[in-house]
Amino acid sequence: MVTRQYWISQILTRFERVPVVWLSGVRRAGKTVLAKSLPGVEYFDCELPSVRRMIEDPESFWRGRRGLVALDEVHRLQRPSEVLKIAADHFSHLRVLATSSSTLGASARFGDTLTGRKADVWLTPMIEDDRMAFGGLPVEHRLAQGGLPGFYQTNRLSEDAVQEWIDSFWSRDIQELFRIERRASFLRLFELLFAQSGAIFEASNLAGPCEVSRGTVQNYLAVLEASLVVHRVRPFHTHQAAEIVAAPKVYGFDTGFVRALNDWRELRPSDYGVLWEHYVLNELRARYPRAEIRYWRDKQKHEVDFVVRARPAAAPTAIECKWRASAFHPQGLRAFRRRYPGGPNLVVCRDVDQPYERRFGDLTVWFMPLGPAIESLL
Repeated sequence: MVTRQYWISQILTRFERVPVVWLSGVRRAGKTVLAKSLPGVEYFDCELPSVRRMIEDPESFWRGRRGLVALDEVHRLQRPSEVLKIAADHFSHLRVLATSSSTLGASARFGDTLTGRKADVWLTPMIEDDRMAFGGLPVEHRLAQGGLPGFYQTNRLSEDAVQEWIDSFWSRDIQELFRIERRASFLRLFELLFAQSGAIFEASNLAGPCEVSRGTVQNYLAVLEASLVVHRVRPFHTHQAAEIVAAPKVYGFDTGFVRALNDWRELRPSDYGVLWEHYVLNELRARYPRAEIRYWRDKQKHEVDFVVRARPAAAPTAIECKWRASAFHPQGLRAFRRRYPGGPNLVVCRDVDQPYERRFGDLTVWFMPLGPAIESLL
């Protein structure tokens, strides 16, 4: 069993201050293996009818437990919030890890979000630490196969495998938690968002192809976001007339699915550039789950990939993602810094081994590998 030490430490650290940790992540992200790898854990799979019957009387169930308990696929319980609330409020000696493919409160089934009793850990697709733990295959492999461990390890991210995952996502996540009736329209939006992943989201442009209203597209997007399969990145702005202030970008959750749903068989440098941007975003979200991660664009189409505040009072860090350092042009960063002077400017590159500094007129830019770039935000 591969030990995903970063994620284990994230879970155990949260247990130092709250009794319940909610571990979310898309299907096959590795939640079950991670839960079973925690030291001293007592594991229960809530997909099993026998386990659900055992927990029908939560008070009796918790009375017989000690230490750390994992409830996998906890949304399969009839009243998951009540089960966790009883543990938190009446069995203070326990620590409970609850896993699900969605955020807590994503549907009406979760009647209580356990405010003050719960901390969240979002298990993203594999980060750099995971890539090394799984044998250190090249980044190109990680981008092409994606970050779901089963696909990454076995090279199984075929068209059939992606379709099987989507079918399972629909039947076991969406149908169990949300009231979505139009399967074809919903999954059409899923496919379109991945096919244009990283682009500015315009609901009106997607309503026609999905054969639903603009409002329904917005509702579907909210469900996809709660299910962690897409991520909305909003624009950074101060309501200046020349800036984009409302339209978000939407990113698919995994580089392998973006590749597959764009039908990129043999990856070109431009394709790697797109996937590298997704990989950097994945690392940022894993390392700084509470950080404000935005993009910036003005109406002259100057753009910065990500603008990050790792701490509320920090100056914004501007991040450009480049597969090759030679592809960088300073116009976007220069336009951003004219409006927002101060703060670091980073270009995160695949082909850079050691950080170095370059000046473009009065603009100072650091070219950095992914790991040092992420650490520099601390």
